[in-house]
Amino acid sequence: MWRVLLLVCVLSVRAFAESRYEVVPHWPVLPEGRSLGVCAGVGVDSHGNVFVFHRNERNWTAAFPEEPIAEPTISVFDGQSGKLLTEWGAGEFIMPHGLTLDREDNVWLTDVGRQQVFKYAHDGHLLLTLGERGVAGSDQTHFNLPTDVAVLPDGSFYVSDGYRNTRVVKFDAAGHYQFEWGGKGTEPGKFRLPHGVAVDSHGRVFVCDRTNSRLQVFDPKGKFLAEWKGPQVGRPYGVSVAANDHVFVIDGGDQLPNQPEHAKAVELDPEGNVVASFGSYGRDPGQFQLGHDIAVAPDGSVYVGDAKGKRVQKFVPVHP
Repeated sequence: MWRVLLLVCVLSVRAFAESRYEVVPHWPVLPEGRSLGVCAGVGVDSHGNVFVFHRNERNWTAAFPEEPIAEPTISVFDGQSGKLLTEWGAGEFIMPHGLTLDREDNVWLTDVGRQQVFKYAHDGHLLLTLGERGVAGSDQTHFNLPTDVAVLPDGSFYVSDGYRNTRVVKFDAAGHYQFEWGGKGTEPGKFRLPHGVAVDSHGRVFVCDRTNSRLQVFDPKGKFLAEWKGPQVGRPYGVSVAANDHVFVIDGGDQLPNQPEHAKAVELDPEGNVVASFGSYGRDPGQFQLGHDIAVAPDGSVYVGDAKGKRVQKFVPVHP
């Protein structure tokens, strides 16, 4: 049965537009001499403001530092002008990773260094903390390098957990454990690295199974529905769902200069068909060195956080 299902759900190979998006040059506008460092997470609020979760001068190391990053790690930009509006998060985070905005414009963050998940108000006021600081675990109250959060309209949420636990955990709006699924493996419903998670208007859960080079699709209870994979999707690092339920994936690839097809952003329709692909490997505008996260704004603009490239870029639809 699985063999038949997988054959049906592997991405269809059909012609699609070479590109329907173009990069917006000189976006964002940073103060002179200012750098964001590794851009790990990106999200857009209901007003079109863009939130970037970044690491400043800190890089991923085998053993994480114990002290938090002294500088601000959340930068908020005006989506239209690229102007820096505000910054916060100084002295709070050790290794920033995932960022999500919910329908009420709350900011959800994961810190793989602190082993925790956070919910902040739009202005940076802490509302909820899950996990024990610096303590890894695989039970109902601990994480092991959690990567991302997806929030439902009722406030309940999923956490992709992550580099070590290879599971997805569901919590209610108050942060109480409900259920989980996953485990390490390559078969349907298993993961080798659940790196990004998002939900659509029907409650389907999309999980970037990064090391297995596939996007897995589940129902709200974690039942496996499909996997979308193939060279068109590559190695998904981040996922975002637009208002029309189109799914946007950033393919981080293997970061090899001789494989430029392994660095791109992809738009898929709700059935998993590719309708647009843009970007390639490189340092030029519109290219990525390591696309790490992706977000879609209410106006259809797409933002990509580039970890190795240490920047965030804006793309806009091109209409014929």
